[in-house]
Amino acid sequence: MFQHIIYEVNEGIGKITLDRPEVYNALNNQIKLELKQAFDQAREDSAVRAMILTGNGLAFCSGQDLKAAQTELADTTYSEAVRTYYNPLILAMRDLPKPIICQLNGLAAGAGCSLALACDMIIASDQASLSELFVGIGLVMDSGSTYFLPRMVGSLRAFELASTGRTVSAEEAVQIGLTNRVVEHDQLESTTYQIAKKFAQGPTKTIGMIKQMLNRSYEMSLAEVLDYEAQIQDEAAATEDHQEGIQAFLEKRKPKFKGK
Repeated sequence: MFQHIIYEVNEGIGKITLDRPEVYNALNNQIKLELKQAFDQAREDSAVRAMILTGNGLAFCSGQDLKAAQTELADTTYSEAVRTYYNPLILAMRDLPKPIICQLNGLAAGAGCSLALACDMIIASDQASLSELFVGIGLVMDSGSTYFLPRMVGSLRAFELASTGRTVSAEEAVQIGLTNRVVEHDQLESTTYQIAKKFAQGPTKTIGMIKQMLNRSYEMSLAEVLDYEAQIQDEAAATEDHQEGIQAFLEKRKPKFKGK
């Protein structure tokens, strides 16, 4: 079904693996379309309650495939290419009402860095690194990095990283809030899986609401946030998982959430 990614579902966890290791998982138009299709498929699949995004080989994603771009950009503008291929993918990730964990196995550069930042959590290998490499070829950040980066690390550091394109090690990334956690490389897959499994066994409909609320909070006033919280709380209270949580508390047992 897919040419450049591997998509699999096990125990409620959907896993997408970028599979162009020979070019460090660089992004051509086909892989962008496949990523968007996979996230759309996960959205419609009730069996998927959490997602993992990772790369095959030494890198997570080295960004735009510059060689492929020579052909792909021949009859279009940069803005049209970004609006057609990158923007729908990033929006699909942020609008997905299920948590996405980036299993950062290696370098994430340029649009590959944007792809990582668009996830809800980033668990990094101690061999991983991130770089907003756009400036190195005379371009500005795209694919959402201008939105995500300052919200994660603050405006001063965001300007530094964007204007220099310097590489941020896994150790520095976790210190400045660019990732959630750094683990030894051979523990990366198991650690990420355990986190995803916990999400998949949790009240995932509610977690989706939390993601939605946090996304919208940046553009809302305090009064609007307070009203929105009250509105969404009614939706959360109407879920089966809320009723199960209350019942489990009263019966002094662990809840068995179904994501409903």
